[in-house]
Amino acid sequence: MPKAVCLLSGGLDSSTCLALARREGYACYALSFDYGQRHKIELEAARRVAASIGVERHLVASIGLDAFGGSALTGDIAVPKARSTVEMSHGIPVTYVPARNTIFLSFALAWAEVLESSDVFIGVNALDYSGYPDCRPEYIEAYERMANLATRAGVEGRTRLKIHTPLMRLTKAEIVKLAHELGLDFSLTFSCYDPGPEGRPCGQCDACLLRRKGFQEAGIEDR
Repeated sequence: MPKAVCLLSGGLDSSTCLALARREGYACYALSFDYGQRHKIELEAARRVAASIGVERHLVASIGLDAFGGSALTGDIAVPKARSTVEMSHGIPVTYVPARNTIFLSFALAWAEVLESSDVFIGVNALDYSGYPDCRPEYIEAYERMANLATRAGVEGRTRLKIHTPLMRLTKAEIVKLAHELGLDFSLTFSCYDPGPEGRPCGQCDACLLRRKGFQEAGIEDR
């Protein structure tokens, strides 16, 4: 089985992406991050999902992006609530974490080189999603080109890294349907940006609203 590093937050998209990589025959190495996010409870979901799907190893890296702040997820900025889909589709929201996917992919690239893997999976999505610049296809394409110039394995021609983004062009409803087809247990996942003290989803942040919209449009119950 070819090895793949799969970025896993514990949310719906990354969990679906991991399940898809596993179905496609990859030996999956799940990589999550404790980066100082206010919704750190997502790491518990990531552990549940990784165990359920059956990864080769699940690694949680601590990197502390809260040292910089600059985001509602890592600093003293309120998480937007009750925004309409029209509002979500304009501009870059304050939940954007500066350079987050660039940093995450750098860690994935390093682990892939150690594993002698040519494949990295990331559940970025350019539709039905807050407009993060590091979720766009042109960003992923540019990063992949850079990655193959940046490693010893790439320079020596031993591997050519491929960054897989199977959810890039899917709506949230299509992602829900795909996850259902893959047999993903939705109750293991967690998508909220601003959970309550007991870890309950707030139901009003962008992540909660987009998840609800996806399940409603897919006609599937979110357990």
